[in-house]
This record gives sequence, C-alpha cells and structure tokens, in this order.
Amino acid sequence: MPPYDPSAFPPFAVTVDLVVLTVRRDALCALVVRRGEPPFQGRWALPGGFVRPDEDLDAAAARELAEETGLCVHEPGDPEAAPGAGAHLEQLATYGAPLRDPRMRVVSVAHLALAPDLPAPRPGGDANSVRWAAVEELLSTDSGPDSSGEQAGPLAFDHARILADGVERARSKIEYSSLATAFCPAEFTVGELRRVYEAVWGVALDPRNFHRKVTGTPGFLVPAGGTTTRQGGRPAQLFRAGGATLLNPPMLRPEV
Repeated sequence: MPPYDPSAFPPFAVTVDLVVLTVRRDALCALVVRRGEPPFQGRWALPGGFVRPDEDLDAAAARELAEETGLCVHEPGDPEAAPGAGAHLEQLATYGAPLRDPRMRVVSVAHLALAPDLPAPRPGGDANSVRWAAVEELLSTDSGPDSSGEQAGPLAFDHARILADGVERARSKIEYSSLATAFCPAEFTVGELRRVYEAVWGVALDPRNFHRKVTGTPGFLVPAGGTTTRQGGRPAQLFRAGGATLLNPPMLRPEV
C-alpha cells in the first residue's frame, strides 16, 4: 500500500448544531442563542460549536447544549434523567457547503432534540442570550420584531435551512412513529397529545377522530391509571407512551 500523506488534503473543522424543538403555549418552538462573537455577532443562531479531538459527535452535541443553555438532553428511558427533563436526540443531517462559515471550511453534523415544555434556558459559553422562539417566526422572511419584541432577523450561517430540515423531520416522523410523545410529560392526556400534533403540523385536528385513532393504535398509548383536571373541565384520563416505536396504521398528516 502506498504511503498516506495527510498533508495532501486540506484541513477542515467539524461542528455540531442543535435543532431543539418543544411545544410552548401550543406553538412549536426552537431554542436559539444570540451569538456573542464574530462571525454574525449579535445574530440569532442554533446552539452548537466545534467538536473536540477527544469526543464523539453525540457527546459534543450534549456538551454544547449544556454549555450554551444550561439544558441537558437524555435519551428516552435514561434512569438518571430527571422527571420531565428527558429528550429524544438523534442525528439530523450533515452540512458541508464550502462557504457556509466565513472563518474556514467547516462541516456541521446537525442533531435534532425533542423535549416536553422546558423551562427558560440560561445563557452561557459564547451566547449572550438564549430563548425559545416560535419556529414560524424564525423561518419567516420578515426580519421585524417577533411576538416577544425581540428583533428576529435572519438566522446566522445556514441555520435557517438546518432548522427547516429539523422541523420537517419532526413533522414526518410523528406520522409513522410514537415520537410525538417525546413532546409530552411522562403522563399526559389525549388532548395534550393532540395539541402536540397540531403544533408540529400547524393544523387543527378533529378531537373525536384523533382520540379514536391514537387509542386504537396498538402499543401507542397505555392508561396511566389516573385522571387530571389541569386543562379545566371534566377529569381527563391520563396515558403514558406505550412500547410501540412504529405506528400501524400511521397517523397521516392532513393535506393543507
């Protein structure tokens, strides 16, 4: 075998970017940080950063999330995860356009994290501030102030494309998998699950038809043995996520 010369190939850096989605006040929201350093200083961006030489990609994603926001991501079923703090984490896609980062050639491995309604994050690392923002506003071409009064503007780097890809992954996966329950607390009502689907898909669903579908899909939901009145009105039955990972039949997204 001929000798291998690493210097014959140009060096490049590897980063991780995080599309962290949750449902807050019946709206699909993403976590964004305001960049504290160039390039794109002052612009909103997805959480993320450079991968260290001694860590793998998933570890880098978890570290960056904790450093920049104070939030932790756990795989579902992690016994050390605090109640309500668990999140689904998966690799989303890889982005490597030569000019996507003005500093140098950078390849980013994006990750998608889905979680229940999380508390307000705290800034850290090189992030001046951090917040949950409605996906619809982040992806809007209107650069005016958003519903919270913050100046939205375009996201830094190619993060608008990464965010759009993450949102579409979430929208498609809840059709054929039980992933929608990752947006819910450990015990939830059918109405709360329906509002997750409505927020992610951006459509209104018929409550009775939805209830019939989700309770009739084998392994999707299991009764938790209690009721709640936290949504007002009559007590509603509580459920937990069942053991099914794939839904048969799938929950098809309505055509709009």
